[in-house]
Amino acid sequence: MTTVEAPAIDYAAIKQRQQAVWASGDYAAIGATLQIVGENLCEAVDLHAGSRVLDVAAGNGNATLAAARRFARVTSTDYVPALLERGRERAAAERLDVDFRTADAEALPFADASYDAVLSTFGVMFAPDQERAAAEMTRVVRPGGRIGLANWTPEGFVGQLLKTVGQHVPPPAGLRPSVRWGTQQGLSELFPGQQVRATLRDFMFRYESPRHWLEMFRACYGPAHRAFAALAPDQQGLLERDILALLARFNRGGAETLLVPGAYLEVVITRTA
Repeated sequence: MTTVEAPAIDYAAIKQRQQAVWASGDYAAIGATLQIVGENLCEAVDLHAGSRVLDVAAGNGNATLAAARRFARVTSTDYVPALLERGRERAAAERLDVDFRTADAEALPFADASYDAVLSTFGVMFAPDQERAAAEMTRVVRPGGRIGLANWTPEGFVGQLLKTVGQHVPPPAGLRPSVRWGTQQGLSELFPGQQVRATLRDFMFRYESPRHWLEMFRACYGPAHRAFAALAPDQQGLLERDILALLARFNRGGAETLLVPGAYLEVVITRTA
């Protein structure tokens, strides 16, 4: 019997493509609407003033700003410089003192146990090498410190949106789905031996209509923006049809508006060793 080994995953190439995806569109226009998630996450980890805090895959800085408002000493990181610039602008507008640094979630340029808390809202879950990203977050937080995460669930609206987009533009072969981070099983595998507490929450997407939501995400949300750009016009129409059907299934706003609950896990991990 011949054993066929699975081809090695080229994480560097995948990461380069991902950077281009998240740099496309204008994620900050979407990200700013998620600010409440960062505020709630800082409360969940019981953040103290003066704490050393690292925001990983920070995007335009929701958890960053929330932590800085609580007088933490915050380092905000992302591998897309344009997103960090949006966070820098927001911090400057509020006169918040934040250290912004370009950094890869899978190779954090910080010493072991150098932070009291490490945060990520809908960011690190998209790292292609999931085990490495989780190990890096665990490494840089001190024993007894906390990792706070907000991760979309597979069954929730965004999980189903990513699945829908993937049916039209398949993700790279061999990668674990990003929504693995939004499951108890996935968290147990990624953070073995650590104390993990996960609470199911909803973020409410509030838009004028399904069409308004689609226009915003098609123009601004990197994965949707690039997916539409990769398709021929007739295929774009099919993706649009499927997304509108998904919105109709989740919408609680009736015919007058859009009110869609996006299920996510609010996760607090205490480093035990």
